[in-house]
Amino acid sequence: MSRQLQPRITAEEYLARERRAETKSEYFEGEIFAMSGASPAHVLVVTNVVRELSGQLRKRDCTVYSTDLRVKVSASGLYTYPDVVVVCGEPHFEDQHADTLLNPKVIVEVLSKTTQDYDRGAKFEQYRTIESFAEYVLIAQEKVHVEHFVRQPDGRWILSETNRLDDCIQVESVGARLALADVYEKVKLPGA
Repeated sequence: MSRQLQPRITAEEYLARERRAETKSEYFEGEIFAMSGASPAHVLVVTNVVRELSGQLRKRDCTVYSTDLRVKVSASGLYTYPDVVVVCGEPHFEDQHADTLLNPKVIVEVLSKTTQDYDRGAKFEQYRTIESFAEYVLIAQEKVHVEHFVRQPDGRWILSETNRLDDCIQVESVGARLALADVYEKVKLPGA
């Protein structure tokens, strides 16, 4: 996230501004962080993941949302825009605007050089406080590499990862799978 120099504001002020803004920003501890534009590879990976998950979950009680739905981490007050979110059952929103989701089940982030450390570290630490959150998928956009974290019944998180285009990630909490060949379909990777 890149920092905009602004005085600290309340979450209510952030939401009022954000709902009028033409560009998206994240919010944490009184500060607003402008979100930069995405690369073609990033957008294509997000599109592919949304297509695959939506197709598989079409007749189930789960809904797939992409980049424009804001998520609030209630425990820390972080407002953020994950690349892909899956909600099962009734979505719970912060207020009547129904634009800030509170109960994601699966979150997918497409990594960039500027966000990968944050997505793996501080952001994931905050996501883990969401009670409904069960799986986290991190997808590299510049090479074939996927990290998949799954919450265990005892609260621990188990990581599996792959860099093989013929592998498949099982998103068990929603009964779906992501074939890496589909995730990276039409993505021009360096050296490919």
